[in-house]
This record gives sequence, C-alpha cells and structure tokens, in this order.
Amino acid sequence: MLDIVLIYAIAGLIVSFYIAWNLGANDASNPTDAAVSAGVLSVKRALILFAIFASLGAIVQGRMVMKTLGRGIVSSIDPLGAIVSSVSAGLWITLMTYFGMPISTSQSTASAVFGYGMLKILEGSATQVNVGVIYTILISWVTSPLISMGLTVLNYFLLKKLAMALHKRGYNVERFFKYFLIANICFSAYAFGANDVGNATGVYVTTISSLWGVPDEISMTFLAFLGALGIVAGGLTWGYRVIYTVAFRVTRLDIVSATAAKFANALNVWLFTTIPYILFGWGMPISTTHSSVASIIAAGIVSKGLKKGVNYKLVMYIVGAWVFTLPGAMGMSMALNFILKQILPH
Repeated sequence: MLDIVLIYAIAGLIVSFYIAWNLGANDASNPTDAAVSAGVLSVKRALILFAIFASLGAIVQGRMVMKTLGRGIVSSIDPLGAIVSSVSAGLWITLMTYFGMPISTSQSTASAVFGYGMLKILEGSATQVNVGVIYTILISWVTSPLISMGLTVLNYFLLKKLAMALHKRGYNVERFFKYFLIANICFSAYAFGANDVGNATGVYVTTISSLWGVPDEISMTFLAFLGALGIVAGGLTWGYRVIYTVAFRVTRLDIVSATAAKFANALNVWLFTTIPYILFGWGMPISTTHSSVASIIAAGIVSKGLKKGVNYKLVMYIVGAWVFTLPGAMGMSMALNFILKQILPH
C-alpha cells in the first residue's frame, strides 16, 4: 500500500495544477485586458503572449512568492491541510470565473492558508500563524491598487506629452504606442507569472521537500514548471470570460490610456514581487487583479472624466466579490479542513 503521505502528495500536485488552471482562467485578463480594450490585439493573440511570458515569469522568479505562501503565513502545513486549502481557494475562484468576475486569486489562496492556520490554533496545535506576514499582505492588498492607480495617472500624462512630441516630429504615434503596449503585455504577463504561481504551488513546498528529501529550491523549481503548465492551460481555455468583462464592460480605452494602465500594473506587480524578496527574503503576494482593475479604472477616469470614465455599477459588483473573497475562502478552508480530518487519515 502506498504511504499516506505519498498519496496526499500526488493528490496535492493534481490539485495544484487545478489551482494553476484557475489562475490562468481568471487572471489572464490582468496583462491583456487593456490591449484588447484598445483594439490593439485580438483575444486569441493576447492570450498567446500571456501564455508565453507568464510561464517565463513563473519559472524564473516564481520561487520568490512560493517561499512566502509555503512557509511564511503558517509555520508548517500538513499534506491534507495543503490540499484542502488549495481546493477551498480553487472552488471559490472557479465560481467567480464562471460569472466573469475578476477576483484576487492571491487573496483566495492566502485566506485559505490563513484559515487552516487559525483552525490549527483553535485545535491547540503547535502550528503558528505569522501575524507579521499576514499584516504585511493585508497592507499590500490595499496599497497595491492605490499605487497602481497613481502610477497610471502619472503614466497617462507623461505618455500624452510623449505622444504630442512624437506627432510634432512626424512620427507614427499609433504605431509607436501599439508596440509599446504589446511590450507592456509581455512585461505584465511575466510579472503575473512571477507573483501568482506561488498561489497554486506555494503550500506544497514543505511537503515535496520532505517527501523527496531535497532542498526547497529544487521543490520550488519543479512546482514552478507545474504551475506554469496549469496557468497556460487555464488562460487558453477559459481566459476569455474575464477578459470580456474588464476589457469591454468596465470601460473602453484608447491606445495611450491602455498603455499607461498596463505599464503601471506591470511595474507595480514586479516591484511588489522583487523588492521585498531582496530586502526580507520573501516576495509579497499582492493581488494582480486588484492592481490591474485599479489601473483600468484610473485610465478610464483620467482619459474620459470622473462621471463617464467607468461603469460604476459593474465596479461595485467587482469590489463586492473582492470583499467576500477573504471570509469566503477562509471559512471554506476552515470548514473543509475540520470535516475531512474527522474522516480521513492524516
């Protein structure tokens, strides 16, 4: 009979791929929505670029955030807890994706892991929740969209001046910004892969390292490749659902405002992934969705005005989905972990 830990590890890898699929399905819009909204790329071509560069980001820098989710939020997590936490986050993401709602997958995953940690504490376990990391992540969920909006506004005015200067000198402004926006899609997709692959795989770092008897770095490399495959599959199969919501229903952008939004989003996500890792040894799992949608909203307002810039009714629905994600994923994780541990070996 297979060892129970091995069974849970295999099940965990399957679930990890499912979560990565969810990431691609729900978050493919984050790097691509502005270019699709501006008519620069078709949904199909935008998703192909997303698949290539999100994979690259996951493989090259994905370990930075895996470390935070794998051993940052809680001191330890058993195989069953890792699986159930992932399933809890995945079910919530799938539901929201079905309705075309761009929610925070990082928020879903971190909330589910936090729910596991809180349950273990209530059970009297020695597992500890790193309150400092939780506090830092919560701050990032609030500050990242605000920073993204600020960067978008700044970018917009700078790029408008650049557009006028290029026009005066006889350059093809439309062509310049088209290629600039495509470059930003690539950068944004790379930053997304680096920041978000840990949401699907980070909770399994401890399990895989213990099972295989290898250092965390090797486990994280393997998990990065697995997560990249799942993200690509999700983006190419179901990514269009949320893209249509954000690209066409929140607002419609011209090529300058679209470029301003995507450059701000890409820079914001990459900085939150990289700078904390350099300073503290772990990347910050911010919501790339919060950052992306905030940049789209800011671009719509700054280019079209406060009243007509965005569809405020839809924005309120999206924000409502964000608010309920925290207690939803956390509560689901606590409930499922409690129920399954009564009937399954662990």
